[in-house]
Amino acid sequence: MKRILTYGTFDLLHYGHIRLLQRAKALGDYLIVALSTEEFNNLKGKQTYHNYETRKKMLEAVRYVDLVIPEESWEQKIDDVKKYQVDVVVMGGDWAGSDKFEYLKDYCEVVYLDRTEGISTTKIKEDLKLQNPISGIDQIPEPNEKEK
Repeated sequence: MKRILTYGTFDLLHYGHIRLLQRAKALGDYLIVALSTEEFNNLKGKQTYHNYETRKKMLEAVRYVDLVIPEESWEQKIDDVKKYQVDVVVMGGDWAGSDKFEYLKDYCEVVYLDRTEGISTTKIKEDLKLQNPISGIDQIPEPNEKEK
């Protein structure tokens, strides 16, 4: 059995995430997702919309994912590879050449997959900020006589 491992926050689950998980699973038989905890995200300067348990449940509902484990530190990766007998670590292409993953090549294969163009959690968050929600009660129209 060929075991694949990927890491991420997977907040605001979207098509890019699904595509990454699908392609990662296609590289082997068993896909493990190490999901960043809130504490670890805080250390990385990231804030999530969904808490860890909600993000974990969403990932567990994705048919490509076999196991979700917590990602609590940068240093745990070698232990994860050994403990789960990982053959391949898969990450998004933006991590290629990063010292955060390159050293794992001494323990397993490391594969970088291209990100899905035009979609990211950061982009979704930015797009949502650009929307103009109704702000203030004075913008809500008064009911007409029939509605009163």
